[in-house]
Amino acid sequence: QVQLVESGGGLVQAGGSLRLSCAASGRTFSIYAMGWFRQAPGKEREFVAAISRSGGNTYYGDSVKGRFTISGDNAKNMVYLQMNSLKPEETAVYYCAARLYGTGTSRSDKNYDYWGQGTQVTVSS
Repeated sequence: QVQLVESGGGLVQAGGSLRLSCAASGRTFSIYAMGWFRQAPGKEREFVAAISRSGGNTYYGDSVKGRFTISGDNAKNMVYLQMNSLKPEETAVYYCAARLYGTGTSRSDKNYDYWGQGTQVTVSS
């Protein structure tokens, strides 16, 4: 089992920044990659970013490229999402997720095995 706890959400003005954190515990040695997803009310869950266990590979959704940065600290079992130039339409619950296997793309939520409870990000206009 892997437990994930997100933090760092909150209210920010458009154009502002936030840094989300995800703390992993349990069988963290079994994690293949970590990802961030978001879900706004009435919308499907959307891929935001992912990072391989080694940190050597990162992936971003098209809408966040150049503004968001995913990073990890294996020693602390932490994953971060630095979000800059935030837009009101990015208001959503942001979820951290962990996948144990490398089959399939890290961009699909179907390939993730564990999820955090989510943290609310609200971007005001």
